[in-house]
Amino acid sequence: MATAKQILAELKRHSDPASVRGMATVGINPENSYGICMPRLMATAKRIGTDHALAQELWASGIRDARILATMVEDPALVTGRQMDSWAKDFNSWDVCDSACMRVFWRAEGARGKIAQWSRSREEFVKRAAFSLLAFLAIHDKKAPDREFEKFLPLIERAASDDRNYVKKAVNWALRTIGKRSLSLNRAAVKVAAKLSKSKSKSARWIGADALRELKGEKIQKRLLKREVI
Repeated sequence: MATAKQILAELKRHSDPASVRGMATVGINPENSYGICMPRLMATAKRIGTDHALAQELWASGIRDARILATMVEDPALVTGRQMDSWAKDFNSWDVCDSACMRVFWRAEGARGKIAQWSRSREEFVKRAAFSLLAFLAIHDKKAPDREFEKFLPLIERAASDDRNYVKKAVNWALRTIGKRSLSLNRAAVKVAAKLSKSKSKSARWIGADALRELKGEKIQKRLLKREVI
């Protein structure tokens, strides 16, 4: 099995300076990045398999590509709240943040507690992680009852006035995702969105108006009605 040192050397061999230069155009922080394409990272992760210890070493390298790879090989069952906090403090780009939330955090024990905790953070990407994590839970945790997500709506409402780009986009995403789970949650999310759309805060108004357009749309309403009938 390859060591972290060998994997890091392999990543460096495949560095793509042109890709690194283009990252800023999609809002990715190019700092400490090799510009490895996602298909290559996914192929590398598949070859490695699940490896908690290796994930820790890759993350500790500080290399953006290695950290994304770490999220791909980490074992969510072994992730503690302390590790989640430690990784979250290291977030400095939306792609690493969302990769950790999508591939690891939503499956980890105590994920829901981190949403409330991180939603109060002053750090932009830690706060983003709260709502990115909430969005991924809303997408993937199919068995959770509606009340599990209704209780997060006040957090969304409170955070909606934060006008930092990567926070407000995640807040909007979480609201829209919750509102697409069921008719009941759709009504609750639409109510929040309508209130936000009339807010004094420019960020909140944008979040509310954008969510309303999608959640009250014919396509979403038909899909939710069909799901209720089934």
